[in-house]
Amino acid sequence: MQQQWFTGPLASFDTETTGVDVETDRIVSAALVVQLAPGAVPQATTWLADPGVPIPDGARAVHGITDERVRAEGRPARTVVAEIARALGEQARAGTPVVVMNAPYDLTLLDRELRRHRDLTLADCLGPAELLILDPRVLDKHVDRYRKGRRTLTDLCAHYGVELTGAHDAAADATAAMGLVRILAARYPGALGALGPADLHLRQRVWHAAQARGLQNWFDRSGTPERVDLSWPLRPLRCACGRRLSPEHRCEAAA
Repeated sequence: MQQQWFTGPLASFDTETTGVDVETDRIVSAALVVQLAPGAVPQATTWLADPGVPIPDGARAVHGITDERVRAEGRPARTVVAEIARALGEQARAGTPVVVMNAPYDLTLLDRELRRHRDLTLADCLGPAELLILDPRVLDKHVDRYRKGRRTLTDLCAHYGVELTGAHDAAADATAAMGLVRILAARYPGALGALGPADLHLRQRVWHAAQARGLQNWFDRSGTPERVDLSWPLRPLRCACGRRLSPEHRCEAAA
């Protein structure tokens, strides 16, 4: 009998950062957790980076990482982001699906850090290999669209009975997110478990866009000016005017 993908090897990636703006904030810590099968001991690779900027009080209150610690124990961000990209590339070349909770946040921030410190994109670092991303936030919204309540990692773990010890530690969050994906696929075999990771990766683009449009419609109706990005799993670069950067784009504001 062919092994189901969610009972086989999975990897999971998470970051802790200086804030929530993917264009300007920095990675403080990160983890890549690999588990060969459910119940197997997860193997975690962790990074602590000196972001080169002060860590705001709000971010420090969330993850507990101080300026003093990153200066004493962290390594240069330039080194750390290159190692992270290399580790993700190894998973891509091996064909191992990578779980990333709210992927457009972590992957976009990593991409911008690579541009900032290495003048490279995440795609440059991966080469011809493609990351097969599984985002428990998108998957959960797809299979249980009308459930009320928040859908943070903590909320999803409570709802599905996944242990989350030490929330906002990158390795703990990555391990919990991986457990969520295994449970989601097993609980919804028709919608998720029967599809391969490559098919799920493609479908999540569509599912996320539909979910984002629904949220945007809600913002519009409530008079909230916030704009929701439809892109998944990586947000494109945008001009200061807000439009997506492309060779054809000419910004009148910058002229």
